[in-house]
Amino acid sequence: MSVSHYVHEHGTIDPPAVEEVADGAFAYIQPDGTWWINNTGFLVGDGGAVAIDTCATERRTRLYLGTIERVAGGAPVRTLVNTHHHGDHTHGNYLVPGATIVAHEKTRAEVLRYGLMERDAVWPGVDWGDLRVAAPFLTFAESVTLHVGDLRAEVRHFGTAAHTSNDSVVWLPDQRVVYTGDLIFNGGTPFLLMGSPIGYLHTLERLRELDAATLVPGHGPVCGPEQIDVAVRYTAFLMETAAQGRAAGLDPLAAAYEADLGEWAELSDPERLVGNLHRAYAELSGGEVDTYGALADMIAYNDGKPLTCYA
Repeated sequence: MSVSHYVHEHGTIDPPAVEEVADGAFAYIQPDGTWWINNTGFLVGDGGAVAIDTCATERRTRLYLGTIERVAGGAPVRTLVNTHHHGDHTHGNYLVPGATIVAHEKTRAEVLRYGLMERDAVWPGVDWGDLRVAAPFLTFAESVTLHVGDLRAEVRHFGTAAHTSNDSVVWLPDQRVVYTGDLIFNGGTPFLLMGSPIGYLHTLERLRELDAATLVPGHGPVCGPEQIDVAVRYTAFLMETAAQGRAAGLDPLAAAYEADLGEWAELSDPERLVGNLHRAYAELSGGEVDTYGALADMIAYNDGKPLTCYA
């Protein structure tokens, strides 16, 4: 079954689309863009291509790689960059066996730590395919620069946890294009359970300082820098909700039930607020987060239903 034939309660999911955001630089947009359906991208130059992330399932990754091969005229993917360790960006790494896999040093550590994390209990019924772990094996601490034909691509980590502990962006300074990974969810609720709200604000300011004109987000349509402002405002709402919830003696799930989502009610996956509050509470108290406990609370907030996934 092709991607375009997947139908859910909101209608038919459109197939992935390729958008050229600069000469030789492409965004690969996977509509729906919620749990496990990510955007990727690729750069094409003389003699080869650079892939920016892979996909959550074997089927989606093979379709993505086939698209690169077509657009690049059969040139091989010589380098694969992972923007962070989450499976929707790394599960398909093993399907690019000839590529050098590049990422932040913490991305490698987290891919090896989590492996193919338990998924079916939270997102049942997905055809994941024959997945295998393939961790990045060329790592950096702060940045590394790739040259793809005339394109200069700077892969940067901004020094703190944000969406995760290991988020990197791929910045094309001459074209003012940045592939943000999951630092930006365009139309979706940001997700900070495995990161840091405080660090996210710092990272968003560093992202803003790039002065990019075009952002390829980890989820949702290609956008401009105004989406950075949206993420900053959401994080301020999150931190205020966490402070008020703790002061009232509410746990994260109860605080989420009490919260008025306001403008954020329009974003997809509102249950992420619960996971975000678990992380915000931990930052305020200096405690740890039970990731699977937070996911269970997110399901409870979702009326006890499994979290949406059409991957």
